[in-house]
This record gives sequence, structure tokens and C-alpha cells, in this order.
Amino acid sequence: MDIAQLNDRTGEWMELLKRAQMAIQKSSASATAKAQGEEFSIVDMTQVVEAYVKALPTLMEDPVKASAQMADMWFGWAKAWQDAWTGKSGESKDKRFRDRRWDKDPISRGLRDSHIAVEQAVEKFLAGLPGDNKDSLRVKFYTRQLLSALAPTNNLMCNPAARERFLETDGESVVEGLRNLVEDLERGEGRLDIATNDPAAFKVGKDLAATPGKVIYQNDLMQLIQYEPMTKTQKKRPLLFVPPWINKYYIFDMKPDNSMVRFMLEKGHSVFLISWVNPTKKHAEMSFEDYMKLGPLTALEVIEEHTGEKKFDILGFCIGGILVTATLAFLAARKDKRVVTATTFATMVDFTDVGEIGVFIDRERLKTLRAHMAEKGYLENHHLQDMFSMIRENDLVWSFYVMNYLMGRKPPAFDLLFWNADSTRLPAAMLLWYLEKIYIENGLRQPGHLTLDGTPIDISKIKVPFFVLATKEDHIAPWTSIYPTTQLLGGEVTFVLGGSGHIAGVINPPSERPKYGYWTRGDYPATAADWLKGAEAHQGSWWPAWSEWIDGHSAEPEVKARRPEDGTLRVIEDAPGSYVRAK
Repeated sequence: MDIAQLNDRTGEWMELLKRAQMAIQKSSASATAKAQGEEFSIVDMTQVVEAYVKALPTLMEDPVKASAQMADMWFGWAKAWQDAWTGKSGESKDKRFRDRRWDKDPISRGLRDSHIAVEQAVEKFLAGLPGDNKDSLRVKFYTRQLLSALAPTNNLMCNPAARERFLETDGESVVEGLRNLVEDLERGEGRLDIATNDPAAFKVGKDLAATPGKVIYQNDLMQLIQYEPMTKTQKKRPLLFVPPWINKYYIFDMKPDNSMVRFMLEKGHSVFLISWVNPTKKHAEMSFEDYMKLGPLTALEVIEEHTGEKKFDILGFCIGGILVTATLAFLAARKDKRVVTATTFATMVDFTDVGEIGVFIDRERLKTLRAHMAEKGYLENHHLQDMFSMIRENDLVWSFYVMNYLMGRKPPAFDLLFWNADSTRLPAAMLLWYLEKIYIENGLRQPGHLTLDGTPIDISKIKVPFFVLATKEDHIAPWTSIYPTTQLLGGEVTFVLGGSGHIAGVINPPSERPKYGYWTRGDYPATAADWLKGAEAHQGSWWPAWSEWIDGHSAEPEVKARRPEDGTLRVIEDAPGSYVRAK
């Protein structure tokens, strides 16, 4: 490197350091404001501290037992180091340490195994806390967060892969890591917005959400897309997709080889899909009831007007599935039988056990949330992203921390993570009602507890055949909390348990190399655990089984394929439409 190049490089480094200083100052100010309650955070430090204070007497009520457990922890820690030096420690199955360089030398093995030993010992120690107590859940959750943060994988000097890359690149990996850190802090305006994908890897409407279709209707909350047919004839009943409004609709229409929209078009369905608006302050008063009336109810009316059909199939995912379930209970109360089959993916109707999301949400947090949204009228998208990421902190936070900052690399192009980062805001009225009435009060499973458009609803009155999909590793909607749907609905229910998690388990198309299988069973015992004991495992995608299930409820002859231009409504624009493009 000559003098001119060195001067240029020095200038680049100085500029980067200046940017880093400004970003860190802003981040520090934001963190202080959150800790003092001056700025909203999904984590309430006051609640966290109170949880530990309340848990301490329980943990120490038997001092002898507590001392023995602490001694066991240190013994396990010491034994891990001893085994590492003597070569007795084997390979770890922990995903954080999958790199074989953790096996090569005794120091790396010792760092790895001693940390795992401490984690296991602490988990055993905290198991003495009451299992049904929210403070206990918080203590276990935030203790795990701390231990995950302290893992040797997250330290440049302890991580053998990061050290090796540092030497191979003559320190350039650290510079690139700092650059990535600064960019993430600047993008988050002081909040560490860890990049999990390449934002330039995909373009909505070209690479994703590219199935041909037209927007045939729109209102303040949604655009309605009708897709171009892919068969000469189609099923008589139109199929309406109702996506979640926490993210964009194109989870149903990713790349061609994993697009559920395309799959159903190829199976001969006439597919319509709701694309929700990304709310702004003007949507602050939009309620859950508005989402029902301006969403699926309006969509059904529009499809009927456009096609002349009076019977429909409907599908909902996550909170979209909750809306579908509530809508069908509303229709049942009104004696409306337009919907012939319903499908829900990753959809809870029983919130008795919500898993670790319960750490973040209670009535006290609802008060704070209401105050935060009073001026803006919506909740910013990153709060929910942070919450969901913390529940799988090693996969969704620390793995990217290592890649981006310690290794100095950029995240690879991955369509599901690109979609996951393309999230939306949530209007205040809808979110507050949903969290209070459905989430905290568990009102969906209680007959008459919820009233929509003046009509008390009862999901046990729903007689429509339901296909209910849960996924085994779902961290947002635990499958054991979805299973009660089999006991609560009033009609035929087909329950399927898919492999993997909330997104990958749903977007699991047929392929030559299937990733995940699924489980089925013809009867439904009272508990999820009993159901699983007798469930039959299947290889490959559950999509064909779902398609066959809908076909089994379709006795009508097929009709001539419906093109968007053939209906009574004027085409507004090409899919994917304008609502999905709003950031």
C-alpha cells in the first residue's frame, strides 16, 4: 500500500470512527431514555427488577438446597474445563457451536462446554420457581437473555472462527464489522437495528409477490387482488386469502417455487387476496371490528359482485386467522352461510398459554402502550420485531451479531427474512382492543365475551369445516395453544401439525428435497400431548394434503377460468398493488 492509498484509507477510517461516535452517542441517549421510562421500550426494566426481587425469597427459602445447586454449577463448570483439557469432551449439539473449530483446541472446548454447563445449571436452579407465575417467567426469560449474551460465541477473542477471520483479513473483518454496526445504528436512529437480510436482494413485484394479478378493489384498509388463472377451468368457489397485517401479504406469494398463491392457482382455484394498508396516524381509530368489516366481509361482498358466486373458501394466517375465526363466528350469529370451508395457519383461539410472549404483555404494559401511541396513533413496526426476535435470541439476534460484527460479513439473501423485515405499523385502536379483549381476557374462547358490530360472537357456533395448521417449533403461536381449536369449534376440524416454526413450517412447499414433514391423526383427545402420542408422521409438504382436503368439500363442477378483467369491477392496477410497497 503506497502513501496515497494509506492516506485515503486513514481518511476512511477516521470518517467511520466519527460516524461510530455519533451513532453510539445517540444509541446511549436512547438507551438511557428507555431505562428511565422517558422513551417506550418493549422491555419494562421496572417489571424485570420487580420480578427478580419477588423471585429471590422463593429461590432462597431452602438455603441448603440452593447452596448445593450453586456448588453443582461450579463443579459442572470445572469438570467441563477438565474434560476439555483431557480430550474427554465430545462434539456439542448446540447450534451456536456447530463450527468444528470449537472442537480443535482445549481452550475453545473449555469455553464452549463450561458455558453450556452454567446455562444448564442455572436452568435447573430456576426450575424451582412457580411455573404459572408471570414473574417467574420473566426471571427465567431475562436470565436466559443474559446468559445467551455472555456466550463465548459473541466475543471476538473467544470465538475461534472470528479470530481466524481476523488474522486472515489482517484485521479488515473488524473494520467491516464496525462499518456494519454503524450502518445498523444509523438505520435504527440510535436503536440497534441488526440487519438480518440483504435489503437489495429482492424487489417486491419482481422477485417476490410476482404472481400475475390485478387489484380490483380498494378501501382505507385493504386492496383486493385477483390473480390470473393458471388452468383452463377453475373451482367454482373462489378462495380468499386473509394475511396477517403485522407483515406484508406476500408471505403467501414469495418466489415462484414457494408461493402458496401460485400453488393453489395451479390446483385450479380462483384466488383472491387481501393486501392490508401500512397504517399511518390517520388510521389510529381503525378497530379490530373495522378490519373485519372493511377486510374479509367487504372482500366477500366484492368477490360476489365481481364473479356472481355466493359460496366461498377462506384462509387466514396468524392474526389474519384470528380475524377469519372471529368473522365466521360473526357470520354464524347472523345465520350467514356463504363460507363453505375455512383454513387457519399458526392461529391461536385459546390464549390460556401464550408462551414467552406473555413476558411482554399485561395490563400495566397496556397502559404504557396506550400512552405511547396517544400522539402517533400507531405502534412502530420494530417493537414487535424486537419482541419476536428476543424469544429466539440465539437464532434471530446473536447469530447475526456474530456474522455482521465479529466476522464482518453481510447477511445472505433469504426471502423469508427479507419479508420478515418488511413489517408494518399497527393502528392504536385495533392493537389496544386486541391485546385487552383477545390476548389478556382470552375473549375469543368465551361465548358472548366479544361483540363485533353489535353482535355477540361464539366460536362454538361455527359449523364450517376447518383445516387447522400448527407448527411444532412455533415461538409466536405455540402449537399446544393452537390445538384447543379442535375442542372449541362447533363443526368438523382437521388438525395438522407441521415441522419447523411459525414461517418456515407454513411456507413448506412440495419439493424433490422436502425439508419438513407433518403429523396427522383422525381423532382429537383432550390434550395436545395425548394427540401427538398417537399421531402419524408423514414426509414432505402438507400443502397437497390441504389441497385434497378442500377438494373433498367441493362437489360442484368446475367453471371457465376467471380472469380479473372478466368481472364486473374495473381493474385498478397490476398486482402487487400500491399498499404493499409502502414502507
